[in-house]
Amino acid sequence: MLKEPTYKLFGERAILIEWEAIMSEIIIADITRFEQLVQLEKQEVIEDSIIGYHSLMLVYKEAPKKDEIEELQELYQNKYSSRKVESTLWKIPVCYDTQLGVDLEELAKSLELTPQELIEKHSNTVYSVYFIGFLPGFLYLGGLEKCLHFPRKATPRLQVPKGSVAIGGSQTGIYPQQSAGGWNIIGRTPISLFDVHKQEPCFAKSGDKIQFVPISLSEYKELSKQE
Repeated sequence: MLKEPTYKLFGERAILIEWEAIMSEIIIADITRFEQLVQLEKQEVIEDSIIGYHSLMLVYKEAPKKDEIEELQELYQNKYSSRKVESTLWKIPVCYDTQLGVDLEELAKSLELTPQELIEKHSNTVYSVYFIGFLPGFLYLGGLEKCLHFPRKATPRLQVPKGSVAIGGSQTGIYPQQSAGGWNIIGRTPISLFDVHKQEPCFAKSGDKIQFVPISLSEYKELSKQE
């Protein structure tokens, strides 16, 4: 059973709500459900909401009223359970060819798997989007099989190509743009995860699901032309 979240003022115009400090699909679903309800019930006073692994930051247009925390507690306790989480399953094409997944073979060897076994385990899992951060459009995903957990590189690369799919510690993720990074690169997607020109720059949101779909190198090149 979930523990009750805690509430506290954060600066002049924000309230920080924190759940138990663990990485849990049950907790992120609870946070997402409550965030959607708050946005629905308090859209006139809320300016922004920011989801973390086990937290929800509510930013108000003006300083929240004195009894705002009590209202949020009542909203959570009395109404949230009847609201379903609105989420989407996104299937993302990934080319695991070693030309793009430059760490695939080495990582598979370290995990005592064949490259194909690694690919199958990685792509057969449905991941949960915990939150978006580090870089605009970088999806922090939960659900990586324990047999694929592997530490980040001791020395990060200075340039990781845009779209690189990688494993770092207990997580997998996609680099939305070229950047430095120390995760182990196992493939690359041809699609863009972040477009500043769109009304919703990042297609996914916290609480959504992600599944990777293996594609060939030729399919990757063809899809890249369409982006």
